[in-house]
Amino acid sequence: MIVLVNNTLTRKIRTKSNMLTTMVFNSCYCNPSSSLPINTKSNPFLSQQQHNTFLSRIPTIIKYHLQISDFTKHYNSNPSFPLISSFKRREVEVEEEMTIKPAIRVSDGKLMVKDRPILTGVSANVTETSAATTRPVDGIFLGAEMDNSDSRHIVSLGKLTDVRFMACFRFKLWWMAQRMGDKGSQVPLETQFLLVETKDGSHLEEDSDITYTIFLPLVEGSFRACLQGNVSNDNLELCIESGDVDTKTSSFSHALFITAGTDPFATIHNAFTAVRNHLNTFRLRHEKKLPGIVDYFGWCTWDAFYQDVTQEGVEDGLQSLSGGGTPPKFVIIDDGWQSVAGDLEDSSSLQRLTDIKENPKFQNKENPEVGIKSIVNIAKEKHGVKFVYVWHAITGYWGGVRPGLKDTEEYGSVMSYPEISKGVRENEPTWKTDPLAVQGLGLVNPKKVFSFYDNLHKYLSRAGVDGVKVDVQCILETLGAGLGGRVEITKQYHQALDASVARNFSDNGCIACMSHNTDALYCSKQAAVVRASDDFYPRDPVSHTIHIASVAYNSIFLGEIMQPDWDMFHSLHPAAEYHGSARAISGGPVYVSDKPGNHDFDLLKKMVLPDGSVLRARLPGRPTADCLFNDPARDGASLLKIWNMNACGGVLGVYNCQGAAWCANERKNAFHETDSAALTGYVRGRDVHLISEAVAGDGDWNGDCAFYAHHSRELVVLPHNVAMPLTLKVLEHEVFAVAPVKVFNSGYRFAPIGLVNMFNAGGAVEGLVYKDDAVRLEIKGCGKFGAYCSARPTRCLLEDSVVDFEYDNDSGLLSFAIDYLPQEGHNVHHVQIEL
Repeated sequence: MIVLVNNTLTRKIRTKSNMLTTMVFNSCYCNPSSSLPINTKSNPFLSQQQHNTFLSRIPTIIKYHLQISDFTKHYNSNPSFPLISSFKRREVEVEEEMTIKPAIRVSDGKLMVKDRPILTGVSANVTETSAATTRPVDGIFLGAEMDNSDSRHIVSLGKLTDVRFMACFRFKLWWMAQRMGDKGSQVPLETQFLLVETKDGSHLEEDSDITYTIFLPLVEGSFRACLQGNVSNDNLELCIESGDVDTKTSSFSHALFITAGTDPFATIHNAFTAVRNHLNTFRLRHEKKLPGIVDYFGWCTWDAFYQDVTQEGVEDGLQSLSGGGTPPKFVIIDDGWQSVAGDLEDSSSLQRLTDIKENPKFQNKENPEVGIKSIVNIAKEKHGVKFVYVWHAITGYWGGVRPGLKDTEEYGSVMSYPEISKGVRENEPTWKTDPLAVQGLGLVNPKKVFSFYDNLHKYLSRAGVDGVKVDVQCILETLGAGLGGRVEITKQYHQALDASVARNFSDNGCIACMSHNTDALYCSKQAAVVRASDDFYPRDPVSHTIHIASVAYNSIFLGEIMQPDWDMFHSLHPAAEYHGSARAISGGPVYVSDKPGNHDFDLLKKMVLPDGSVLRARLPGRPTADCLFNDPARDGASLLKIWNMNACGGVLGVYNCQGAAWCANERKNAFHETDSAALTGYVRGRDVHLISEAVAGDGDWNGDCAFYAHHSRELVVLPHNVAMPLTLKVLEHEVFAVAPVKVFNSGYRFAPIGLVNMFNAGGAVEGLVYKDDAVRLEIKGCGKFGAYCSARPTRCLLEDSVVDFEYDNDSGLLSFAIDYLPQEGHNVHHVQIEL
C-alpha cells in the first residue's frame, strides 16, 4: 500500500515537472511583427507570455525533482519509511502549486489577465471559450446567450477602469481613426480594435511591468460585432448585429477574441494570427503578394483633375513629372473614366454605371474601338510607366449599376436603399441626407457579381491595365436587408472580387479603399494594399495633422491584414514635407496627385530615385511603443513617433500633430484649443521596436545606435537607453535614420546611414558584411552616401574604384558621392570602407 501511494505520487510529480521542463526548453519566441530573419526553436506555438511563465517555474521544477530524489533515497533504504501522511499532504500542495491557471479567463464576474482584473461585473450571460481548444493559443473567445432572438444585441462585458487604452473606431462609415482614454465610457461607438495597457506600478514608472491586452470583435455567422462604451457606468459593451431584421439569433460563442502579452506588436500579431486561424476567411499581410506599385513612385489623377480627368490630362501629368527627374512608374486613373449617367427621370440624380467600358473622353478619336488601351499604351510606351491602375466602386459606381439597360441587364441590378447601422448614424449624422441614402443605388445581384467583376476586369486587363483601386467598399454593409445581412453580402462580393483580381491581374493589382469595416477586412484573402485613412484634403487645413496621426494608428490594426496605403498628397503644398516624409517611411506606396506643372522636385527627390523607384521601408509604419496610449492630436503634450525597419537599420519619424481631431460633440474633424508653443519629446534607439534584428549577426551588440537627422543634418551616437530631446512646433517633423553601432575587436565603431538626402536614408542599405578591417555594403540608388565611423577610414571604394570622401572629426560622419545608378542588370552598388 505504501509503495502504491508513493509510486503514484512520484509519477504525478515527475510527470508534471517533466512536462513543464519540456515546455520550457521547447519554447520559442517568434517575433511575427518582423519580416527580418530571427532565431526560432522547436516549438513555434508558444507566446512570449507562456515562455516567461515556464521560465519562472524552473525553480519549482528543480525543487520537485529534488523532492523525488530525496523520497526515493529514503524509501529505498527503508521501505516502511513513515511518510504516507506527509506525502499525501505534499501531494495536495503540489497539485495546488502546479495548477497553472489560464493567463486570461473570466472568473467570479471578472475578466482576469495575469491575475489582474481588467473588466469587473461581467454579465452572467457572457460565455467563455478557450482559444487553446484546437491550437495552443493563450486567449479566449467571448460570446453571449441572449433571452430573445433578434438582429441586434448589446452585451455588457463589465466595467473598464484604471487602464489606458487606444481604440480604432469608425468615425465615418468608410474610415477609422484613433481614440485614447482610461475608462469604459470613453470607448467610442464602432470600435473595431481595442488595445489596453495595464501596469504593475504607476504609468509614470517606465520600468513597471506592462501587459497589453487586445480586444478584437469578430464576425460570427451572419453577425458582425464591435465594441462601445456605456457613458453612464463605464461598462464596455459588445454590439452584435446582422444588418437584416430577418436575420436573427440569440446565441453567440466567438464574437470577441481577447489575448494579452508583454510585447505590444508581437501580441497584436499573435492575436490576428489566432483570429485568422479561427475564422479561416482572410489572410495576413505576409501571406499575400504585394503588388509592384509599392516599390515605385506614382501619380494619381484625383486631386489634379477630379472627375474632369481626360486622356490628354493623364499624358500631361506623366510628362510633367518625368521632365523634373522624378518619373512616375505607376499611374492611377481615378474616378472620371467610366461610362455613367443619371436616372432618366431626374437629371440631378446620382450617377450610375451604364457600361463597363470607358466614356468618350478615353476613346481614341481616330479609332474609338481602341478604348482605354490608347492611354495605357501611351503611358507605358512613351512615358515608361510600369503599372496602370483604374478606379471603380465595389458596386460599379457611386450610384451602382443602372437597372434596365441593355448593356448591363445581365448583372440583374435592382435599386437598393442603404440602411445605416445605429453606431455609424450616431458618429456620422449626415447620413440622414446623404444622396446615397436618399436616392439609393443599383445593386448587382450577388449571384451575378463575379460575372460583373470578371467582365470588367477582363476588359481592362486586355487593354493593358494592371490593377484596380476598388472604392466605396463599406457601402455593402448597408445593403444586406433581405439578402442574409451585412456579413453575407460582403462575403459574396469580396469572394467574387478576389477571384476576379486573381484571374485577371497577375501582379495582384488591387487597392482596397473606403473599406474600414471588419465585415470586409475579415474576408480579405486577396487584396494586399488598403487605404489607411480618410482622404488627403489639400484645401482643408484641419485635415493635415489628423491625417498623419490617423494613418499611423490605423496601421497598427490594418497592417496585420494588408499593407496600409497612406494616400496621395501634393508635393507643392504648405504641408508637403510633413506629408511626404510620412509616406516615405510608411512602408506603403508613395504617390502624388499634383496638377501638371505644380511640383516641388526638390521635395520629390527626397523620396524618388532617378529611375522612379523608392526606398521603401519593410513593414507598415506604426507608432512607437511609448506613443501607443498618448494622444498626439489632443493632449497638448505628446509628439507622435513612427517607426519602421529597413534591411540594415531603422527609421524614426517624429511629428507634432496637435491641435485638431475628430470632435465627439460636433461629430466632425475640428480644430481645438491647444498651446501653440513647441513641444519637446525624446528619441532613443529602442523606439525602433525591432532595431536589434538589424544587427548583422552580432550577438555582442551593446545597444548603441547612430541617429542621423534629415533636417538638421546632425549625427549623434546614443548609448543604450539614452534619450535625446527634440522640439517641434505644430506641423513640424524630423526623420532619423537609426543604425546599430558595430564595435570591432580593435575598438573601431561603425554604423551605416545610407543616402543622407533621402527621407528614408537607411532604405538604401540593402546589404552589410563586416570583416576584420573593412565593411562591405550593398547600396541601392545614387546620391550622397553617409556612415558613422569613430575614426577616419583608410579609404573608400565604389565598385572597386577608390573614391574621394569627406570625414567630420566631431560627429564621425563619413560621406561621399555616388553619382550614378547601378549599371543595367544590377540592383545595387558595391561599396567597401577600409578601416
